[in-house]
Amino acid sequence: TGNYLACLANATAQEQFGAAVVMSARTYADFTTQASFEIKKCDVHKLDDAPATEVVLTREEGLQYYRIMQTMRRMELKADQLYKQKIIRGFCHLYDGQEACAVGIEAGINLTDHLITAYRAHGYTYTRGGTVKEIMAELTGRRGGIAKGKGGSMHMYTKNFYGGNGIVGAQVPLGAGVALACKYQERNELCVCLYGDGAANQGQIFETYNMAALWKLPVIFICENNKYGMGTSVERAAASTDYFKRGDFIPGLRVDGMDVLCVREATRFAADHCRSGKGPILMELQTYRYHGHSMSDPGVSYRTREEIQEVRSKSDPISMLKDRMLSNNMASVEELKEIDVEVRKEIEDAAQFATTDPEPPLDDLCNHIFSNEPPLEVRGTNPWTKLKSVS
Repeated sequence: TGNYLACLANATAQEQFGAAVVMSARTYADFTTQASFEIKKCDVHKLDDAPATEVVLTREEGLQYYRIMQTMRRMELKADQLYKQKIIRGFCHLYDGQEACAVGIEAGINLTDHLITAYRAHGYTYTRGGTVKEIMAELTGRRGGIAKGKGGSMHMYTKNFYGGNGIVGAQVPLGAGVALACKYQERNELCVCLYGDGAANQGQIFETYNMAALWKLPVIFICENNKYGMGTSVERAAASTDYFKRGDFIPGLRVDGMDVLCVREATRFAADHCRSGKGPILMELQTYRYHGHSMSDPGVSYRTREEIQEVRSKSDPISMLKDRMLSNNMASVEELKEIDVEVRKEIEDAAQFATTDPEPPLDDLCNHIFSNEPPLEVRGTNPWTKLKSVS
């Protein structure tokens, strides 16, 4: 009898496995390949037209956006952990909660276009082509980091990505300069220039608006409004919180920055505006950061835990995309869990590399001051110490 039951269990398991395989094959074939979604209407300033409110998402795009956003989220949570273990030191500004902004923007432009941002830059370094391993190793100051361990959290660069910039608002005029280069070289490219609500009151931003409008530069100014500049709410810092209207003579859009599809459509609209020679456009993405301003800010002295929890439960960008895909039969729960497992493994492997890779030697300290010059001597901390710089 025991043998019979064992055989039966074995046969049943094989049968179930066979059924599961058939089911899996059938389910994959039965997935909806694309679906239409109604998205939130953008508020507009000095525009006759507006981004579409009915958009199409393909299954392939949905899975891609989901994977990228999950990777960004997990990477930031791992950075939080390593910071608390004192393995990452110094400034560290995390992007979790704002993933839909970066992924939506990248989906609306090309990799040949240009992008510059402030110091909350890990996510953009990844979407612009950096690897998780290179980003994590840069955070821990190791030789395999994307800036060879010399830049840290705020100074990461890839092709057509001009960083992380540590000075508040300073990246905005630089971005206009990149846009001027695009126009001067007559390439049909544009520059996305990002800053936060805290930087939005900076004088240099308004000077840049003026130049960009005069010269009709192909630049998309994007204010990532995450509601708090350091520890100050936007209402306490700005006489007008309509950041999308701040360009005055520059047209603007206010967008739901927690919805990847809203951001994507608005970015496509803005990119078409720039490429058609109409000059700059301004976008305000209404978003939210789950962490404090930086790792030295617990983030709960100027807002309540309940507020953070409410945003997480009602407007989380990853959950919103996941719910859309599941409710429209564009993916299965198992498939998304599989992506989660793969992402966690990638992050763990990267963290392992970032904690074991050697730090750069002292001899590398002055290298790369110039990009293409013969070796030169650099004065050390006193006139008698000589260091060498190699391009």
